[in-house]
Amino acid sequence: MDISVIVSDALRSGIGPIAAVYALAAMGLNLHFGYTGLLNFGQVGFMLVGGYGLAVTVATWGGPLWLGILAGLASAVVLALLLGLPTLRLRADYLAITTIAAGETLRLFYRSSWAEPVTGGVFGLQRFANEFYALSPIPRGTYGVWLVRFSARDLWVLTVGWTLVAVTGVLLALLVRSPWGRVVRAIREDETAARSLGKNVYACKMQSLVIGGVIGAAAGMLQAIQVQSVNPDSFDPAVTFFLYTLLVLGGAGRILGPVVGSVLFWFVLTFLDSALRQAIDAGYVSPELISTSEVGAVRFALVGLALILLVTFRPQGILGSRKEMLLSGR
Repeated sequence: MDISVIVSDALRSGIGPIAAVYALAAMGLNLHFGYTGLLNFGQVGFMLVGGYGLAVTVATWGGPLWLGILAGLASAVVLALLLGLPTLRLRADYLAITTIAAGETLRLFYRSSWAEPVTGGVFGLQRFANEFYALSPIPRGTYGVWLVRFSARDLWVLTVGWTLVAVTGVLLALLVRSPWGRVVRAIREDETAARSLGKNVYACKMQSLVIGGVIGAAAGMLQAIQVQSVNPDSFDPAVTFFLYTLLVLGGAGRILGPVVGSVLFWFVLTFLDSALRQAIDAGYVSPELISTSEVGAVRFALVGLALILLVTFRPQGILGSRKEMLLSGR
Protein backbone atom coordinates (compact mmCIF):
# COMPACT_ATOMS: atom_id res chain seq x y z
CA MET A 1 0.00 0.00 0.00
CA ASP A 2 1.22 3.47 -0.89
CA ILE A 3 0.34 5.66 2.11
CA SER A 4 1.40 8.83 0.28
CA VAL A 5 -1.22 8.22 -2.43
CA ILE A 6 -3.92 7.57 0.17
CA VAL A 7 -3.08 10.74 2.10
CA SER A 8 -2.77 12.75 -1.11
CA ASP A 9 -6.21 11.65 -2.31
CA ALA A 10 -7.75 12.40 1.08
CA LEU A 11 -6.17 15.85 1.35
CA ARG A 12 -7.22 16.84 -2.17
CA SER A 13 -10.78 15.82 -1.41
CA GLY A 14 -10.82 17.44 2.03
CA ILE A 15 -9.82 20.88 0.77
CA GLY A 16 -10.98 20.56 -2.84
CA PRO A 17 -13.95 22.08 -4.67
CA ILE A 18 -16.45 19.43 -3.53
CA ALA A 19 -15.66 20.16 0.13
CA ALA A 20 -16.24 23.88 -0.51
CA VAL A 21 -19.59 23.10 -2.19
CA TYR A 22 -20.80 21.01 0.73
CA ALA A 23 -19.49 23.50 3.30
CA LEU A 24 -21.41 26.30 1.60
CA ALA A 25 -24.64 24.28 1.34
CA ALA A 26 -24.31 23.19 4.98
CA MET A 27 -23.87 26.82 6.07
CA GLY A 28 -27.31 27.55 4.68
CA LEU A 29 -28.67 24.47 6.41
CA ASN A 30 -26.96 25.57 9.63
CA LEU A 31 -28.88 28.84 9.51
CA HIS A 32 -32.10 26.84 9.15
CA PHE A 33 -31.47 24.09 11.67
CA GLY A 34 -28.62 25.22 13.90
CA TYR A 35 -29.76 28.79 14.49
CA THR A 36 -33.51 28.91 13.76
CA GLY A 37 -34.56 25.33 14.51
CA LEU A 38 -36.17 24.75 11.10
CA LEU A 39 -36.24 21.09 10.07
CA ASN A 40 -35.34 21.45 6.41
CA PHE A 41 -34.86 18.02 4.83
CA GLY A 42 -34.80 19.40 1.30
CA GLN A 43 -31.71 21.60 1.12
CA VAL A 44 -30.76 19.68 -2.01
CA GLY A 45 -33.84 21.19 -3.68
CA PHE A 46 -32.34 24.67 -3.28
CA MET A 47 -29.06 23.39 -4.73
CA LEU A 48 -30.97 21.92 -7.67
CA VAL A 49 -32.89 25.09 -8.58
CA GLY A 50 -29.69 27.12 -8.20
CA GLY A 51 -27.66 24.87 -10.49
CA TYR A 52 -30.41 24.56 -13.06
CA GLY A 53 -31.23 28.26 -12.91
CA LEU A 54 -27.68 28.95 -14.03
CA ALA A 55 -27.47 26.10 -16.55
CA VAL A 56 -30.85 26.72 -18.21
CA THR A 57 -30.23 30.45 -18.54
CA VAL A 58 -26.84 29.95 -20.21
CA ALA A 59 -27.11 26.61 -22.06
CA THR A 60 -30.77 26.61 -23.09
CA TRP A 61 -31.59 30.27 -23.47
CA GLY A 62 -28.12 31.57 -24.39
CA GLY A 63 -27.94 34.19 -21.64
CA PRO A 64 -24.76 35.49 -19.97
CA LEU A 65 -23.31 33.90 -16.85
CA TRP A 66 -24.22 36.78 -14.55
CA LEU A 67 -27.86 36.50 -15.58
CA GLY A 68 -27.76 32.77 -14.89
CA ILE A 69 -26.43 33.44 -11.38
CA LEU A 70 -29.27 35.89 -10.72
CA ALA A 71 -31.78 33.37 -12.09
CA GLY A 72 -30.45 30.66 -9.77
CA LEU A 73 -30.65 32.90 -6.71
CA ALA A 74 -34.13 34.11 -7.65
CA SER A 75 -35.28 30.51 -8.10
CA ALA A 76 -34.17 29.75 -4.54
CA VAL A 77 -36.14 32.73 -3.19
CA VAL A 78 -39.27 31.57 -5.02
CA LEU A 79 -38.84 28.01 -3.77
CA ALA A 80 -38.38 29.19 -0.18
CA LEU A 81 -41.56 31.27 -0.39
CA LEU A 82 -43.54 28.40 -1.89
CA LEU A 83 -42.36 26.06 0.87
CA GLY A 84 -42.54 28.49 3.76
CA LEU A 85 -45.79 30.36 3.21
CA PRO A 86 -48.08 27.37 3.86
CA THR A 87 -45.95 25.56 6.47
CA LEU A 88 -44.09 27.95 8.76
CA ARG A 89 -47.20 28.76 10.79
CA LEU A 90 -47.57 25.05 11.54
CA ARG A 91 -45.47 22.60 13.57
CA ALA A 92 -41.85 21.94 12.61
CA ASP A 93 -42.59 18.48 11.22
CA TYR A 94 -44.82 19.95 8.48
CA LEU A 95 -41.84 21.86 7.06
CA ALA A 96 -39.73 18.70 7.24
CA ILE A 97 -42.29 16.69 5.28
CA THR A 98 -42.82 19.46 2.75
CA THR A 99 -39.14 20.09 2.07
CA ILE A 100 -38.13 16.46 1.58
CA ALA A 101 -41.11 15.93 -0.73
CA ALA A 102 -40.34 19.12 -2.66
CA GLY A 103 -36.71 18.14 -3.21
CA GLU A 104 -37.66 14.77 -4.68
CA THR A 105 -40.54 16.23 -6.69
CA LEU A 106 -38.23 18.79 -8.26
CA ARG A 107 -35.69 16.10 -9.16
CA LEU A 108 -38.34 14.01 -10.90
CA PHE A 109 -39.79 17.05 -12.65
CA TYR A 110 -36.42 18.23 -13.99
CA ARG A 111 -35.63 14.75 -15.36
CA SER A 112 -39.07 14.26 -16.94
CA SER A 113 -39.54 14.06 -20.71
CA TRP A 114 -41.99 16.95 -20.46
CA ALA A 115 -39.23 19.27 -19.21
CA GLU A 116 -36.52 17.82 -21.45
CA PRO A 117 -36.50 20.67 -24.04
CA VAL A 118 -35.49 23.08 -21.27
CA THR A 119 -33.66 20.96 -18.69
CA GLY A 120 -32.19 18.23 -20.90
CA GLY A 121 -34.21 15.57 -19.06
CA VAL A 122 -32.24 12.60 -17.75
CA PHE A 123 -29.15 13.75 -19.67
CA GLY A 124 -29.05 17.19 -18.06
CA LEU A 125 -27.13 20.15 -19.49
CA GLN A 126 -23.40 20.52 -20.14
CA ARG A 127 -20.72 23.09 -20.91
CA PHE A 128 -22.31 26.30 -19.70
CA ALA A 129 -19.49 27.64 -17.49
CA ASN A 130 -16.89 28.58 -20.12
CA GLU A 131 -17.38 32.24 -19.24
CA PHE A 132 -16.47 31.46 -15.64
CA TYR A 133 -13.25 29.67 -16.57
CA ALA A 134 -12.35 32.45 -18.98
CA LEU A 135 -12.10 34.77 -15.96
CA SER A 136 -9.39 32.63 -14.35
CA PRO A 137 -6.07 34.47 -13.86
CA ILE A 138 -4.26 31.16 -13.25
CA PRO A 139 -2.10 29.94 -16.18
CA ARG A 140 -2.45 26.36 -17.30
CA GLY A 141 -0.45 23.86 -15.31
CA THR A 142 -0.42 22.00 -12.03
CA TYR A 143 -0.03 23.74 -8.68
CA GLY A 144 0.35 22.63 -5.11
CA VAL A 145 2.66 21.78 -2.24
CA TRP A 146 3.84 18.47 -0.84
CA LEU A 147 1.27 15.75 -1.68
CA VAL A 148 -1.53 18.13 -2.62
CA ARG A 149 -1.63 19.29 -6.23
CA PHE A 150 -4.45 20.70 -8.35
CA SER A 151 -4.85 21.58 -12.00
CA ALA A 152 -5.26 25.26 -12.84
CA ARG A 153 -8.96 24.63 -13.54
CA ASP A 154 -9.62 22.98 -10.17
CA LEU A 155 -7.51 25.54 -8.35
CA TRP A 156 -9.64 28.36 -9.80
CA VAL A 157 -12.88 26.69 -8.68
CA LEU A 158 -11.32 25.89 -5.30
CA THR A 159 -10.25 29.50 -4.81
CA VAL A 160 -13.65 30.91 -5.72
CA GLY A 161 -15.43 28.25 -3.65
CA TRP A 162 -13.52 28.80 -0.42
CA THR A 163 -13.70 32.57 -0.93
CA LEU A 164 -17.48 32.25 -1.08
CA VAL A 165 -17.38 30.13 2.09
CA ALA A 166 -15.28 32.75 3.87
CA VAL A 167 -17.47 35.67 2.78
CA THR A 168 -20.64 33.77 3.67
CA GLY A 169 -19.19 32.87 7.07
CA VAL A 170 -18.39 36.52 7.84
CA LEU A 171 -21.85 37.67 6.75
CA LEU A 172 -23.57 34.94 8.78
CA ALA A 173 -21.45 35.77 11.83
CA LEU A 174 -22.56 39.40 11.61
CA LEU A 175 -26.15 38.34 10.98
CA VAL A 176 -26.52 35.92 13.90
CA ARG A 177 -24.94 38.44 16.28
CA SER A 178 -27.38 41.15 15.22
CA PRO A 179 -30.78 41.76 16.89
CA TRP A 180 -32.35 39.63 14.14
CA GLY A 181 -29.96 36.81 14.95
CA ARG A 182 -30.86 36.93 18.62
CA VAL A 183 -34.52 36.66 17.67
CA VAL A 184 -34.05 33.58 15.49
CA ARG A 185 -32.02 31.90 18.23
CA ALA A 186 -34.82 32.71 20.66
CA ILE A 187 -37.24 31.09 18.19
CA ARG A 188 -35.08 27.97 18.17
CA GLU A 189 -35.12 27.79 21.97
CA ASP A 190 -38.78 28.65 22.56
CA GLU A 191 -40.99 29.93 19.78
CA THR A 192 -43.89 30.68 22.11
CA ALA A 193 -41.73 32.82 24.38
CA ALA A 194 -40.39 34.78 21.41
CA ARG A 195 -43.93 35.40 20.18
CA SER A 196 -45.07 36.51 23.63
CA LEU A 197 -42.38 39.21 23.56
CA GLY A 198 -43.95 40.68 20.43
CA LYS A 199 -41.53 39.25 17.90
CA ASN A 200 -42.81 38.41 14.43
CA VAL A 201 -41.85 34.74 14.54
CA TYR A 202 -43.37 33.89 11.17
CA ALA A 203 -41.49 36.67 9.34
CA CYS A 204 -38.16 35.78 10.95
CA LYS A 205 -38.55 32.09 10.11
CA MET A 206 -39.42 32.99 6.53
CA GLN A 207 -36.39 35.28 6.25
CA SER A 208 -34.14 32.53 7.63
CA LEU A 209 -35.57 30.01 5.15
CA VAL A 210 -34.97 32.39 2.23
CA ILE A 211 -31.41 33.32 3.23
CA GLY A 212 -30.38 29.72 3.89
CA GLY A 213 -32.00 28.64 0.64
CA VAL A 214 -30.10 31.27 -1.33
CA ILE A 215 -26.83 30.03 0.19
CA GLY A 216 -27.80 26.49 -0.82
CA ALA A 217 -28.52 27.70 -4.36
CA ALA A 218 -25.07 29.30 -4.52
CA ALA A 219 -23.59 25.93 -3.55
CA GLY A 220 -25.61 24.24 -6.29
CA MET A 221 -24.30 26.70 -8.86
CA LEU A 222 -20.72 26.16 -7.70
CA GLN A 223 -21.17 22.40 -8.02
CA ALA A 224 -22.61 22.78 -11.52
CA ILE A 225 -19.72 25.04 -12.55
CA GLN A 226 -17.11 22.68 -11.13
CA VAL A 227 -18.25 19.73 -13.27
CA GLN A 228 -19.59 21.83 -16.18
CA SER A 229 -22.76 19.76 -15.98
CA VAL A 230 -26.10 19.46 -14.19
CA ASN A 231 -28.03 16.23 -13.95
CA PRO A 232 -31.18 15.71 -11.84
CA ASP A 233 -29.87 12.49 -10.33
CA SER A 234 -26.93 14.39 -8.82
CA PHE A 235 -29.43 16.08 -6.50
CA ASP A 236 -30.99 13.09 -4.78
CA PRO A 237 -32.24 13.24 -1.15
CA ALA A 238 -29.06 11.58 0.12
CA VAL A 239 -27.22 14.88 -0.44
CA THR A 240 -29.28 16.58 2.27
CA PHE A 241 -28.47 13.82 4.74
CA PHE A 242 -24.77 14.12 3.90
CA LEU A 243 -25.12 17.80 4.75
CA TYR A 244 -26.72 16.95 8.08
CA THR A 245 -23.92 14.45 8.72
CA LEU A 246 -21.15 16.98 8.28
CA LEU A 247 -23.19 19.61 10.15
CA VAL A 248 -23.55 17.28 13.15
CA LEU A 249 -19.87 16.35 12.82
CA GLY A 250 -18.65 19.95 12.87
CA GLY A 251 -21.25 21.28 15.30
CA ALA A 252 -24.63 22.86 14.60
CA GLY A 253 -25.12 26.46 15.62
CA ARG A 254 -21.47 27.34 14.99
CA ILE A 255 -20.26 29.39 12.03
CA LEU A 256 -17.23 27.15 11.44
CA GLY A 257 -19.10 23.93 12.20
CA PRO A 258 -20.09 23.21 8.56
CA VAL A 259 -16.60 24.07 7.33
CA VAL A 260 -14.82 21.75 9.77
CA GLY A 261 -17.45 19.07 9.19
CA SER A 262 -17.11 19.23 5.41
CA VAL A 263 -13.31 19.03 5.46
CA LEU A 264 -13.31 16.07 7.85
CA PHE A 265 -16.21 14.31 6.11
CA TRP A 266 -14.56 14.33 2.68
CA PHE A 267 -11.09 13.62 4.07
CA VAL A 268 -12.27 10.54 5.98
CA LEU A 269 -14.55 9.35 3.18
CA THR A 270 -11.81 9.54 0.55
CA PHE A 271 -9.17 8.15 2.91
CA LEU A 272 -11.30 5.06 3.55
CA ASP A 273 -12.09 4.66 -0.15
CA SER A 274 -8.46 4.88 -1.25
CA ALA A 275 -7.17 2.74 1.63
CA LEU A 276 -9.71 -0.02 1.04
CA ARG A 277 -9.01 -0.16 -2.70
CA GLN A 278 -5.26 -0.33 -2.16
CA ALA A 279 -5.67 -2.96 0.56
CA ILE A 280 -7.72 -5.12 -1.82
CA ASP A 281 -5.18 -4.68 -4.63
CA ALA A 282 -2.31 -5.51 -2.28
CA GLY A 283 -4.03 -8.63 -1.00
CA TYR A 284 -4.42 -7.41 2.60
CA VAL A 285 -8.20 -7.68 2.23
CA SER A 286 -9.66 -10.68 0.45
CA PRO A 287 -11.85 -9.82 -2.58
CA GLU A 288 -14.23 -12.47 -1.27
CA LEU A 289 -14.74 -10.38 1.87
CA ILE A 290 -14.98 -6.98 0.17
CA SER A 291 -14.88 -6.57 -3.59
CA THR A 292 -13.83 -3.38 -5.34
CA SER A 293 -17.43 -2.70 -6.37
CA GLU A 294 -18.48 -2.81 -2.70
CA VAL A 295 -15.95 -0.28 -1.44
CA GLY A 296 -18.34 2.65 -1.92
CA ALA A 297 -20.98 1.06 0.31
CA VAL A 298 -18.46 -0.05 2.93
CA ARG A 299 -16.92 3.40 3.31
CA PHE A 300 -20.35 4.93 3.93
CA ALA A 301 -21.10 2.19 6.46
CA LEU A 302 -17.87 2.99 8.32
CA VAL A 303 -18.58 6.72 8.25
CA GLY A 304 -22.09 5.97 9.51
CA LEU A 305 -20.64 3.94 12.38
CA ALA A 306 -18.32 6.80 13.26
CA LEU A 307 -21.27 9.19 13.21
CA ILE A 308 -23.25 6.93 15.56
CA LEU A 309 -20.34 6.94 18.00
CA LEU A 310 -20.02 10.71 17.69
CA VAL A 311 -23.73 11.28 18.37
CA THR A 312 -23.56 8.89 21.33
CA PHE A 313 -20.51 10.35 23.04
CA ARG A 314 -20.44 13.94 21.72
CA PRO A 315 -23.82 14.88 20.19
CA GLN A 316 -22.86 18.55 19.94
CA GLY A 317 -20.15 17.77 17.40
CA ILE A 318 -16.56 18.96 17.40
CA LEU A 319 -17.15 22.70 17.81
CA GLY A 320 -20.72 22.82 19.08
CA SER A 321 -22.27 22.85 22.51
CA ARG A 322 -24.89 20.36 23.65
CA LYS A 323 -27.68 22.94 23.87
CA GLU A 324 -27.29 23.82 20.19
CA MET A 325 -28.63 20.37 19.32
CA LEU A 326 -31.76 20.75 21.42
CA LEU A 327 -34.92 22.03 19.79
CA SER A 328 -38.00 23.15 21.64
CA GLY A 329 -40.83 20.68 21.94
CA ARG A 330 -43.16 22.52 19.60
